[in-house]
Formats: sequence, C-alpha cells, structure tokens
Amino acid sequence: MKVLAEGRWESGEPPGVAGFVLSRFNPLVVAAAERCLAEVDTNPRTGIVIVSDGDRVSADHVREAVAEGKRIGPLFFFQSVPNSVAGWIAAKWDLRGPVVCVSDGGRDEAGLLLDDGDAEQVLIVQVTADQAFAQIVSGGDPT
Repeated sequence: MKVLAEGRWESGEPPGVAGFVLSRFNPLVVAAAERCLAEVDTNPRTGIVIVSDGDRVSADHVREAVAEGKRIGPLFFFQSVPNSVAGWIAAKWDLRGPVVCVSDGGRDEAGLLLDDGDAEQVLIVQVTADQAFAQIVSGGDPT
C-alpha cells in the first residue's frame, strides 16, 4: 500500500463541526481528515475507514440522560455512530467510496477495499479521545 498523504490533530481544541455537539470525537476526525485531504488530489472512488472505540463522551451523556429520565437531543442520534462523521467528510469532499468503521486495525480493511476494486484510494482515520491521525493510501508499492 502506498501512503499518499498524512494529517493529524494532536493537541488543542479542534474547530467545531456543524451538526455535532458536546464531544471532541467528530471534530478530531474532521480536523485530521481535512489536513490529510488538503495534501492530495482525491479520486471520487475514495473510501473511508474510521478506526476507534467510538465516541465515549456522547455515549456516556446518552446513558446518563436515559438513566435520569431526561430528554436526549436529536443530534445525539445522528452522531452516535462513527459512520455519521465519515458521511459528513464524504459529502464535503465528494468521496463516493465505501465507508467502514472498525475498533482496531484499519490498514487491512483499506487493503481489502483497494484489492477488491471497491476504492482507488482510502482515507484511514484513527481517533482516540484527544487525538486523530489520518492517511490516504492507494494500491501499489509503499513510499
């Protein structure tokens, strides 16, 4: 697999993202992805692989609200799964490849998408509670 570009967000507060509230998870994904995407000409057949354990801040908020009998804001239903931010990125950057979300790995899944011909490039974003790292990869020899 050939790495075409990389981007990361390691410290500080990432810029907010319209449609996502409370948690830094989705803004971290977007910040790293956009830094990476800005470095390369993307192909519309670019897939996205999100690698994370999920948005714990939002999940904890929803769990606590349910336990206390409080109303849950509608944006939490939208942002409760990592593929929502992947869809946001795909729409903004006109990426039409498949979207995959996994809790571990990323490169193997990207390799399968490339090898099967489902994508010509793949954006891989690994995100934790306070940082995110993105790469765009394509088939071919490593750089």
